[in-house]
Amino acid sequence: MTFKINQEIAVCGGRLLKLSHESIATKTSMDVNVYLPKQFYQKSSKIIPSIYYLSGLTCSPQNASEKAFWQIQADKYGFVMVFPDTSPRGEGVATDPENSWDFGIGAGFYVNATEEPYSKNYHMFDYVHNELPKSLSEHFNKDGKKIDFLDNIAITGHSMGGFGAISGYLKTLDKNQYKSCSAFAPIVNPMNVPWGQKAFKGYLGDDKSKWEQYDPCQLLKVVPSKNNDKILIHVGTNDPFLERELKPDNIVEASKGTTWENKIDMNIAEGFDHSYYFISTFVPMHAEFHAKNLGLI
Repeated sequence: MTFKINQEIAVCGGRLLKLSHESIATKTSMDVNVYLPKQFYQKSSKIIPSIYYLSGLTCSPQNASEKAFWQIQADKYGFVMVFPDTSPRGEGVATDPENSWDFGIGAGFYVNATEEPYSKNYHMFDYVHNELPKSLSEHFNKDGKKIDFLDNIAITGHSMGGFGAISGYLKTLDKNQYKSCSAFAPIVNPMNVPWGQKAFKGYLGDDKSKWEQYDPCQLLKVVPSKNNDKILIHVGTNDPFLERELKPDNIVEASKGTTWENKIDMNIAEGFDHSYYFISTFVPMHAEFHAKNLGLI
C-alpha cells in the first residue's frame, strides 16, 4: 500500500513523517504520523522495533507528536513511534447526530462498528491492529527489513486510546501481537461509564455481549496472562474525569482472582490532570518499560 508523505519534519535526531493512505478497513483516507529515530539513519544491521500510541477523544495524529515528547525517548532507546488517527474522517463519514465531541469523528473508540451508519467506516480495531501494521511494514521494508511493525512491537495510549491499547493488547494476546502494554488515564471499564456506554451503544448496539468483547475489565476474566505480562498505568488525582469516566480501581478489582492479579501496575499520580502536561511527565517511565520488553535494554 502506498503512503503519501505530506510533511517531513526534522526533530530531535530523526524525522517525523506525516503520512496518509487509503484504508481498506475504513474505506477512507487515513492520516498517520511516524517518527523515525536517529538509529534509522545510522548504518546498522539492527531491526528497529515500534511502539503504537493511540490518542484520545477529539485528537488527531498531531497531538501526541507535538506534545508528548516521545521522540526524545525513541532516540534514547531506538524505537519507531506510530501515531494513528482516532477515527475515519471525510465526506460521507457518519458522526454524532448531536454534534458532540465524545462520539463519531475524532472518537472511533478503536472498535469494529456493527451498527449502521457507523458500520460502513468505523472499523478502527481492524485498521489499527491489522491493516496499518501490515501496510507500514510493506512500505518501509521494500528494500529489506529495517523496521519491525509487526512482531517486536508495543502499544500504549491515552484516555480513549488507553482503553484502545489495553483492549487491543488483551484481544490479540493469544497471537503475542504486542510485547507490552501501557496506558495514560485509560477508560478501563467502558461498559460502566457514560463515554463508553454512548460509544458502545452507537457502534455496537444494545447487545451487551458485544460490549464485553472490548471491555478490559471483562477481557481480564477470559484472557489468561503469561508469566511476564504486566500492564503499566498512570492516572492523575486531579483528572476531572477520574471518578465519572476512568474509574481506575475497577480494573484492579476486576483482576482479582484472575491470572492478572498483581499484574496491573496502577500508579496514581498526585496532583496531575488529564492533559499532555501529565502525559509528557510519565512518557519516560513508559518508554523505559516498553524498551525493556522490546529487548532494547
